[in-house]
Amino acid sequence: MSKKCDVCGKQPMFGNSVARLGKGAMIRRVKARTSRRFNPNIQPFLAIVKGTPTRMKVCTSCIKAGKVQRVVG
Repeated sequence: MSKKCDVCGKQPMFGNSVARLGKGAMIRRVKARTSRRFNPNIQPFLAIVKGTPTRMKVCTSCIKAGKVQRVVG
């Protein structure tokens, strides 16, 4: 399953996990940085597109914002 929203095009972003040393680790020195991936919250969704019900993959922010109309029934 692809991790891309069919409405807004949101897809995975990349960054770093930062490992720190010491007690109260937020203020101590950095031990290592490793790559990580931030996936969007994609949900299968039955929406109305041009008057017909269509199964889509939509992120939760688009669902909450009302950018897609849910099939009722």
